[in-house]
Amino acid sequence: MIVTLPPDYRPSDAEEFMNPQQLEYFRRKLLAWRAELLKEADETLASLQNGGMQEPDITDRASAETDRALELRTRDRARKLISKIDQALERIENGTYGYCEETGEPITLRRLEARPIATLSIEAQERHERMERTHRDD
Repeated sequence: MIVTLPPDYRPSDAEEFMNPQQLEYFRRKLLAWRAELLKEADETLASLQNGGMQEPDITDRASAETDRALELRTRDRARKLISKIDQALERIENGTYGYCEETGEPITLRRLEARPIATLSIEAQERHERMERTHRDD
């Protein structure tokens, strides 16, 4: 089913939750985010391949190595994020997107706008974080 969205469409609480327009809106948002991350990854790869360790000065070489390590950590985070985006796109396909994995309740549109890969409602996320803090202190 092809869903057309008006250019200024924004999901609203006044409409049915996760109707075809909302799903298409979030699908496009996730795909655009994914494309942006992949583009950045390609640019990083190109710069890492072009940049070598030809720096004659040891301080410059150390600085370049630090930059490279930071860039690789950033790319690793992006890779994990792409995986979460793919999982969110899968949830759109199977009809579970927008619903809390823990409670089954709808995740607010505001939360999904801010974090379209969210799998937990704010309340469930806060409970999860409290549990993590409690167990981390042991």
